[in-house]
Amino acid sequence: MYPKAAKRPITRSHHGIDFVDNYEWLRDKESADTKAYLEAENAYTAAQTEHLKTLEENLYQELKGRIKETDMSVPVRQGKFWYYSRTEEGKSYGRACRLPVTEGQDAWLPPTITEEPEPNEQVLLDMNELAEGHEFFAVGASSVTVSGNFLAFSTDTKGDERFTLRIKDLRTGELLDDVIEDIAYGATWAGDDYLFYQRVDESWRPDSVWRHKVGTPTEQDVRVFHEPDERFWVGVASTRSEKYLLLEAGSKMTSEMWALELDNPTGEFRCLLPRQEGIEYGVDHAVVNGEDRWLVIHNATGPNFEIGECPVGSFQIEELNVLVPHRSDVRLEAIDPFAGHLVLGYRREAIGRIALMKLDPGYTSFVEMSFDEELYSAGSGGNPEWDTPVFRYTYGSFTQPASVNLLDVEKQTRTLLKQQEVLGGYNPEDYVATRRWVTARDGQKIPVSLVHRADLDLSKPNPMILYGYGSYEHSIDPSFSNLYISVYDRGIVFAVAHVRGGGEMGRRWYDDGKILAKKNTFTDFIDVADDLIAAGLTTPELLGAEGGSAGGLLMGAVANMAPDRFKAIAAKVPFVDPLTSILMPELPLTVVEWEEWGNPLESKEVYEYMASYSPYENVAALQYPNILAVTSINDTRVLYVEPAKWIAKLRDTAAGGQFLLKTEMAAGHGGVSGRYERWRQSAFELAWLVNQVSGLEA
Repeated sequence: MYPKAAKRPITRSHHGIDFVDNYEWLRDKESADTKAYLEAENAYTAAQTEHLKTLEENLYQELKGRIKETDMSVPVRQGKFWYYSRTEEGKSYGRACRLPVTEGQDAWLPPTITEEPEPNEQVLLDMNELAEGHEFFAVGASSVTVSGNFLAFSTDTKGDERFTLRIKDLRTGELLDDVIEDIAYGATWAGDDYLFYQRVDESWRPDSVWRHKVGTPTEQDVRVFHEPDERFWVGVASTRSEKYLLLEAGSKMTSEMWALELDNPTGEFRCLLPRQEGIEYGVDHAVVNGEDRWLVIHNATGPNFEIGECPVGSFQIEELNVLVPHRSDVRLEAIDPFAGHLVLGYRREAIGRIALMKLDPGYTSFVEMSFDEELYSAGSGGNPEWDTPVFRYTYGSFTQPASVNLLDVEKQTRTLLKQQEVLGGYNPEDYVATRRWVTARDGQKIPVSLVHRADLDLSKPNPMILYGYGSYEHSIDPSFSNLYISVYDRGIVFAVAHVRGGGEMGRRWYDDGKILAKKNTFTDFIDVADDLIAAGLTTPELLGAEGGSAGGLLMGAVANMAPDRFKAIAAKVPFVDPLTSILMPELPLTVVEWEEWGNPLESKEVYEYMASYSPYENVAALQYPNILAVTSINDTRVLYVEPAKWIAKLRDTAAGGQFLLKTEMAAGHGGVSGRYERWRQSAFELAWLVNQVSGLEA
């Protein structure tokens, strides 16, 4: 018999509307009753999935068998050293290493790293040693000074994204006495003497930037910037040119940037353009014809952004010299300056693209990099050096393993540095990825990616897993998965519905899937499922759905809205009680999320709209798909209580369906730490979904 959560009703009242919540008591993480309930759920899930142990083990061993466990990353040059990482068979974590640049060696072609360490190899961090004695371990910051003398690194040993920063003298190997507790991700050096970092407020919002002088007590650290507006996060970074520190305060709709010369770290930051509600902009530093220039990407002239430039100093957007104008069919995403060239990142027809412009003698024109596949992902692949004649980029697709490549900017020649090795005889020609366009109920064309074995018979319905996300303008780009080869080889189709709320089709695609248009995300996903079923590619009895975090909200919503379309739904760290969370400004992320979901505290319209789609609040006496919800006890982004309440209510209310909850008891939003542990977790989750859509148990 499944665990039955006690009902302890409380009434939530807003805008004259009452909602009775029977399971809010599960929010008390320290309660013995809560712990007992979560442990009972874990035991029940283990019992209900016992028959999948063979399949789970097979998936794990297949994944493990494809991965080169002892491996090295491609070295990246920074200053006088090549930096890279090592993994070793049997060890869960890697080691961060470096080698000095050898005199007479090609300055930009990285050395070949062998399994046997070079005599002059230096281990900067051994994550296995740092993780020893901890059930969870993650690194936040890992930043080396330009001189190569000092390393600042931060660690999290609970999964709650609260980091402790230490400084290591790389000349001696000694840890300094400097320890900075409870900070956010990231750390930025200014020379060897000063370090800039972010602190957080009670809601875990990075609200301030601080300056630390190496060798002094943290009590003497100076707060150089504070952001009182709870919608805004702050961050700080140095330009690639190492000439400026750039400080950004940004919400989801508005941004403001400040600059400081890097050689004057104790000086005052100056505002480049005061914030204007709804205007987003970013700034980077370029040198053109010997003159310092700001490159500015902004949305003041259109939602898909424009790129302009001007002399360094304060500026007005209307006075910028336009380099790349706004286009309705192209979403500009980034402009990346180097001493001799610029790299433009943008998105067209749901694919991210790269173009380069030479700065010789001044601005010329951008030339797009072309690739052979229809569906692919390409992006900057580690380019910290300013004065480089080459551009390193990564490339991959659903069928092509990820690779690191080098482009000679002047000669336009490309060199493959390394491709992800897939053990066991993988042949990309055995698999195929295609794009399908589905017409939504309001006429919008939704891109859908389909991946399967090339020899799969598509003239009949096949088992299928349909994945979706659809929030935060996040795009689900084509990427290679060692794990999903096991899915394809079992005759299962993997599909991605690039629904509104994501960023695949530009800023309007995002805007049409947020706040009071959020339901487009859910109906898009249902319309894609209907199309795939109508085309005879699958059936409701063979179709499973998968999504995590905000994609878990999508899973919960479609379970309520179209339960007959799916055999099973896997929801990972799912945001399934959004209204309760967004009504609690004291929670991490809540206030900054109001520009994504709306503010139900102030707006009755937003409250009613969110209430109309909240998965938890709309559970009904329906026949549901079978559902597996996986969560983490220390997740600070989507609290474990949301799926715990959701599963409890489904059990009490639904007319049918099996509902399982698994809570990782030493993990955060990204799940467990350690690669073997992550592989095990992924194999468990996938075994359940594969079994649901195919009936396979091996």
